[in-house]
Amino acid sequence: MSDHPLTDAVAEAVTEVGGLLRVWRDDAEARRGVWEGSQFKAEADARAHRALSERLTAIDADIPVISEEDPESLRRERPSRYWLIDPIDGTASYVHGFPGYVTQAALVIGDRPEIAAVFAPETGALYTAVRGRGARRDGRPLPPLPAAPPGYGVLTDNTPEPHGIAARVHGRFGYDAYLESGSISLKLCLIAEGAAHLFVKDVPVRDWDVAAPGLVLEEAGGLLTRLDGTPFDYRGGYEHTGLVGGADPSTCRTVARWLAAG
Repeated sequence: MSDHPLTDAVAEAVTEVGGLLRVWRDDAEARRGVWEGSQFKAEADARAHRALSERLTAIDADIPVISEEDPESLRRERPSRYWLIDPIDGTASYVHGFPGYVTQAALVIGDRPEIAAVFAPETGALYTAVRGRGARRDGRPLPPLPAAPPGYGVLTDNTPEPHGIAARVHGRFGYDAYLESGSISLKLCLIAEGAAHLFVKDVPVRDWDVAAPGLVLEEAGGLLTRLDGTPFDYRGGYEHTGLVGGADPSTCRTVARWLAAG
């Protein structure tokens, strides 16, 4: 399945850590944690950070790891080449027994992700991408995404029905179908494989949330932008406000323009 010398290695790393996460789910201590602002931090987050960092360092010790779970790495200037990881994207789903979580890593070179791997432990789905070489699920190429004009297809979010900004988009563009899903990353990967078509969020979003799935989505033919329609540039600070992810780039831009105007 490899399109790059590092693809198989990082895919193996996230798959192994995903397997550990499933085992740790039976451990009450791993699910225990504290709230840090709007983010719940479980012991499993720290364990997964250590396990994934160790595996990526073993692949190439010269590539540093930047992680949500390593505050010191976030205070340093960004290296020219680094792994950007989210050991558990969807910790709330993980802790409460829902399947909507992933573990993921992206190799960022300069100001853009070049290699990505996202693994969903509960379904066994493995998404990978290499810039300019397409995206895959479970080693099979994802077909190019078809055109999906505003209002066509499936709107996705993490609530049982559209709420907040998703409800606004639903009301304006008239999506007939809706898919409840878990983590930010998983929703973007579902769009990449054609199971959904649009995802909009106006909460804080961090680069490690979107680097890996954003590359998967873009290599499948979709588009990911910040809420104002500008691209994630992987420079400076790691936090942004919201996102728009779509199977159809023109729809993504249309929705972002409407939100910016309103």
